[in-house]
Parts: sequence; C-alpha cells; structure tokens
Amino acid sequence: MNNYCLLPTSYWPNIQYFSKLMLFKFIVIEQFETYPKQSYRNRCELYGANSKQSIQIPVIKGSFSNILLKDIKISYETTWQNNHLKTIESAYRSSPFYEFYIDDIIPFYQKKYNYLLDYNLAILDICKEWLSIEKEISLTNDYNSFFNGSDYRNTIHPKANKQANDNQFKPIEYIQGFEQRHGFIPNLSILDLIFNAGPEARSIILKSLKNE
Repeated sequence: MNNYCLLPTSYWPNIQYFSKLMLFKFIVIEQFETYPKQSYRNRCELYGANSKQSIQIPVIKGSFSNILLKDIKISYETTWQNNHLKTIESAYRSSPFYEFYIDDIIPFYQKKYNYLLDYNLAILDICKEWLSIEKEISLTNDYNSFFNGSDYRNTIHPKANKQANDNQFKPIEYIQGFEQRHGFIPNLSILDLIFNAGPEARSIILKSLKNE
C-alpha cells in the first residue's frame, strides 16, 4: 500500500472517510474537480427518529459542469443553517456525549462561509481535533484523472454500491440512539459516532480498517 490518499471534500464526513485519514500518511483533498451533484461534498447522513436522514447545504445555482469545486459558493437564500442545527439537535440531544460536543458545532451554524470548500475544511479541522488526528492535509494543485496513490474521489459516495469498491473498510457496530427502532445503520456522518461514542470514536474507526 502506498502512503498517499486522494479524498473529496465532504460535509461532516462519514466514518469511511475518517478511516482513510487514519490509514494513510499523506492526505490530499481534491479541489479542482468539476462540481459533482448528489455526493457528500455538500451533504451528510444522520440517524433521526425515522431512521437515516440526509441534510444538504444549498449552493448557488449555475452550470455545475463548468464550475470547479473550489469555486462553489454556499447559498443563504434559505435558513438552512438553522434547519440543520435543529435537525442535529433533534437527532442527538439525548445521546450520551451531546453536551460534550455541541458547543463546538454551533459556531458552524452561526458564521456564514462564502465557499463550500472553506466550510468543509473548517469542519474537518474540528473533527481532526476530536479524533486526535495530527496529520497535515494538502489540496490538489490541478486536476489529474490518474492519481499516483489511493483515489477515493468516487468511492466515498452516497450510493451503497460505491462502498463495495473499498476493501479496506468494514463498519464496526456501536450503540446508536434509535437503534432499537430501526437497527444499526453503518457509515453515517462522524456526528453520529462522536455523539454516541465520544472518546471511543477514534478506536472504533481504527477497528474499521480492513487490510486484505
């Protein structure tokens, strides 16, 4: 296995995403791809009372096929920040570690970031702090279809069949808030793991690493 990993940017990334941050020595995030819709770039998946639910950051509309991800701007025409925070609170306010982490999260729904990439990178920084990940993360300098390393730009994707291409990740079960109603849901946003497992989140992610 080489030491280089190429990842997409992601909004409150899932557990699979963070397994890569722990597995690889050098992490690069793609910023020069043309913006792909229906991906984790601007959405994440939580565990609500009615099972899995997705929340999505609205972006300023345009000809996405011609816009680089680094240039995608967040739209504030709706009150999505307030709505997202309410959704997070509703899903996790009864979880064991909610009070330990919510104060770190609230500022992301008070400040208005201009660019999606900047917002996601700021979120990634607080997640790295929670998980004691000290690796430096760099951004691509241009777009290259063939990356000399492990490329997860299209593997970490909302469509389940994309995850089947990753033979180095196997979700580990942990206690979830609504598990008795709907069963365990794997590979949700890091928010689900951190609110439910707290300091154990890092070890759970490490256990999910599967080397074949």
